[in-house]
Amino acid sequence: MAGCLYLVATPIGNLEDMTYRAVRVLQEADLIAAEDTRDSMKLLRHFEIHTPMTAYHEFNKIDKARVLIGKMRAGATIACITDAGTPGISDPGEELTRMCYEAGISVYAIPGPAAVITAVTSSGLPCRRFAFEAFLPRDKKEKKRILEELRSESRTMVIYEAPHRLRQTLADLAEALGPERKLTVARELTKKHEEKARMTLGQSLDYYRKREPRGEYVLVIEGKSWEETDSEDRARWEEMDMDSHMQIYLDQGLDRKEAMKAVARDRGIPKREVYAALLKET
Repeated sequence: MAGCLYLVATPIGNLEDMTYRAVRVLQEADLIAAEDTRDSMKLLRHFEIHTPMTAYHEFNKIDKARVLIGKMRAGATIACITDAGTPGISDPGEELTRMCYEAGISVYAIPGPAAVITAVTSSGLPCRRFAFEAFLPRDKKEKKRILEELRSESRTMVIYEAPHRLRQTLADLAEALGPERKLTVARELTKKHEEKARMTLGQSLDYYRKREPRGEYVLVIEGKSWEETDSEDRARWEEMDMDSHMQIYLDQGLDRKEAMKAVARDRGIPKREVYAALLKET
């Protein structure tokens, strides 16, 4: 009988966040695939887990995954853990999971700590809808493209960042989203020196100019309001003369009455104003 894969969430800082089920699964597994075996050894020792480990990380994620798939096909139960948090979120666990599905191997997630969820729920910003971006790309062209997408994002955004890149990332975000955009900066979540600070992107630049960033950061950023989007859309339409605006909808096959309604909606004005302006232009 084929084995299976368990994705086991581990603490992001506080060992008391380890679940009973996570400990049991790690104890009962035949093998633990760990992102960093030296770091994970501390966790296993603390919970008296003696299961053998193998390294599974960014630099061997495809070749090692094939080896692990072979073991699971032969009946092994493998548990995958990351350095901290939930496997598959911003780490190579995603590749192993995909390859298991392609090989017909069952995958089970053992829920637990995740920095993205911990940060967004404690940020004080809307968390019904949020977009997780993990770490911004290092490649300048890729990063520029992502920032362009985020410029119009209406959901709360969550970004991970390392201390040595924090200042540059905050500067990039302030330029793309505007210095008045609100955010919560979360540092060292669940650890002894946990901090959360509410501010604007502009204020964050000044804050970290005076303070050396230390520890791991999660940035929770306010999404663009629908009111702001509507206002920008109206401003773009107002740059166009009324007749040209009407022609867009007439070319789409709308009759004159429906086209006038659409123009009025775009500009946020009554239909009679559209009619009056068209008369004036003719």
